[in-house]
Order: sequence, then structure tokens, then C-alpha cells
Amino acid sequence: RWNKGTVVGQRCDIELMVDACSLELKNEQKSFVNVSKEEMTRFNRFWDRHKASPLRGRDEIVRAFCPGIYGLHLVKLIMMMSLIGGVPRQDDSGTRVRGESHLLIVGDPGTAKSVLLKYCAALSPRGVLTTGIGTTSAGLTVAAAKDQTSGEWVLDAGALVLADGGLCCIDEFDGIREADRGAIHEAMEQQTLSVAKAGMVCTLDTRTTVFAAVNPKGGKFKMDGSSKLPLTLAMASPLMSRFDVILTLLDDRNEEWDRALSSFILNGAPPASLNPDPLSNWSHDMLRSYLFYVKTAVHPTLSRSAETLLGTYYTRQRASGTSARTTVRLLESLIRLSQAHARLMLRPLATLQDAYFAILAVESSALPSHDAAGRAVPAAMHAELSEDPDGDYTTRVKELVRELGLEGRVAAAEMQRPGGAWR
Repeated sequence: RWNKGTVVGQRCDIELMVDACSLELKNEQKSFVNVSKEEMTRFNRFWDRHKASPLRGRDEIVRAFCPGIYGLHLVKLIMMMSLIGGVPRQDDSGTRVRGESHLLIVGDPGTAKSVLLKYCAALSPRGVLTTGIGTTSAGLTVAAAKDQTSGEWVLDAGALVLADGGLCCIDEFDGIREADRGAIHEAMEQQTLSVAKAGMVCTLDTRTTVFAAVNPKGGKFKMDGSSKLPLTLAMASPLMSRFDVILTLLDDRNEEWDRALSSFILNGAPPASLNPDPLSNWSHDMLRSYLFYVKTAVHPTLSRSAETLLGTYYTRQRASGTSARTTVRLLESLIRLSQAHARLMLRPLATLQDAYFAILAVESSALPSHDAAGRAVPAAMHAELSEDPDGDYTTRVKELVRELGLEGRVAAAEMQRPGGAWR
């Protein structure tokens, strides 16, 4: 409609209007998946069946994650935990502590980094996939452009803003210039984006999970043991500390692994439909619904034993001072990962078991070394699922508790085979 009459030599003042019978705001649906009551019942029945061995049920879900990639079970578990994330917190003053977990994958060429990112973007209800080659800070955040019809300055949303409430996957993260990487610091930690461009000053929400993939400096890890983070990444510590987990995928020579991988590629993976148990058939849509369901319906809190284990582990890491990531963000990352594992297990309380797997995720993110208990940590590339995951957990968590000197300070029942599921 015309707001005023036309004047020769002046711009027309026209207001756009829409005459419609129904209007649906797509931008309001941040991350929405319609989970039916039948699916909720199926999820509860699944965990009821695995009440005596819940970790075995968790491993069934992990096997359904990106089935086109052989192995990488520990990598898939950590990526699922990062997708789910923790519970955000906000105090009376409005200060918000993010619940989204950020993940950085550092790997040799041919270790399925891009395939994993593409699968995660398709699994998220609101996923944005971009590449770092040729990407600027304006493409990741916002860009100011002049509208051709009105002649006024407007803001065009970038990848992080478009992925608000979902997942932003950035492949070839090393292709972004160092000056442009600094633009995403605020978006990753404060989950906001302060904009002051073309006379427009505003704050945009970027409550998104960031998955990034990068190649090591020089294109490949050196197998002589000289590769150290962050020198291998050529990345500043402030940006590295914002990632909850940094996964390293080494393409080392392993004859057994190469034989199994070649057989998987040549013969193909067995279809999931061959499983006679319908509760174990996790399709892509079912997995997508489950991850959305646990992320929105389950809000776990930490148990006393989990708090004790995480606090002691963080203190031990700070005292060692061997990593550039041992800041208070490490403790916040451990809390988020513990809550994410509890959500994955459909539990309202993050127990000692969830805290243990959060520590395992952080320990496995480094180059092959030794964990807090002094045991060798296998490379995440070749880590396999255990035939008795609950029994292995009982053995390893006792070793970790003994190494950290927490005997008598954590609940002995939480170090046994845990059971039960939340409904």
C-alpha cells in the first residue's frame, strides 16, 4: 500500500502487505521434530529390555549412527554426546552458561571427517553445512547489504545465525583466515553475536552447536611422536579452549584394521532390516527423533559422586599443567558431556558412569597417550565396542577412582553394573 502520494523526483514510500488465509513462521521452529507417543513408548520399551545391561543398549544406538562408515565407534559415541549437549543454565542476572557442546575433528586425509559432518548435519533438525575455504567472517556471522527496493541497509544472516538452535558444521576449518576465526569466539562461548555495521547495532542469538573438521599442519600427523597440539593445528589457545572435545584421527598402518575395512567396503554393511528384533532397528528417522526427544525432554542433574569425580579430575589436570585447554572451560565441558551421556541413556540423573564416559571422551580426544589411571588410551580411530561394556566399565572406573584417591568418597553402588531407565 502507498503510505503517501507520489512526488516527482522523490523515492516512493511503499509498505508491503500480505493477504493470506494462513501464515506459518518457519523461523520460529528452531529445532522441531514431531515425536509421536508410539515412538516414546518404543524408546521406553527399548531401555526396559536393557535394564540389566544399559551400556549394551547404548552400543546398539551407536552402531546405528552413520552406518556407512566402518568402525569409529568411540568417535560416533562422542559425536552423539556432542549433538545432544548438556543443560543450559541461567542465573538471576541473565548470565547464560551454554549447554551446547562444540567438537573439533583433526584427522589425516581419508579418515571420513567430511562424511561424518555431513551425516550430523542431516541428523540435526536445523543443520547448516559449510566449508572454510573462501569463507570470511561475514559469511559465518552476518553481512550488511543494501536492499535494492528500499535502499536501506539490512543484515544478511551467516552460517552461525542460520543454525541458531541447531548444528553448524564447518569443513576445512583451517581454510578460514586467522583474522576471520576470531569473529566466532563470541558466537561459540556467549552464544550471541554483537553486530555494529552500517549504523545498525544489535545482538543476535547463535545458540548453535559447532562441529569443525581440520587437517593437521603439513597435511598429515607425524608418526615419530613429534606431533603435539596445538602446534599441529596452528590454532590459538583461546579458540581451542572453546571446543569441548578435540578428536584426533590418525591413519596409521594397521594390518588387521585395513583387512576389516577393505572387507566392509567390498562386501558392504549388512542391512539393519535383517535384525529380527524390531526394537533394535534404529533407522535414520528413528535416531533423529530419539536424539531430539532426549535433548528436549530430559534435563539431568549431577549426582554427588559425579561431582566429586569431575572436580577431582579437573584439579588433577590443572595441577599437571600439560595442556593448553586446562582452563575452567574444561570443567564446564565435562559437565556438559556427563549430562549428554545421561540424556543418551534416558536418565534424569547424571551418575558416576556418565562422568566416567565424559572423562573418557576428553582423554580420547588427545593423541594416543595415557589416561588419569595410567592406562594406555587407544587411538579413537581404532577403538572398538566391548563385548561386555558393563563389566569393563566396572573394572575401569574402579581403577580411575583408585588413581584419583576417591575410595570412600563416591558411592560404591554407582561403580557396579547400573540399571534402570527413566520413563
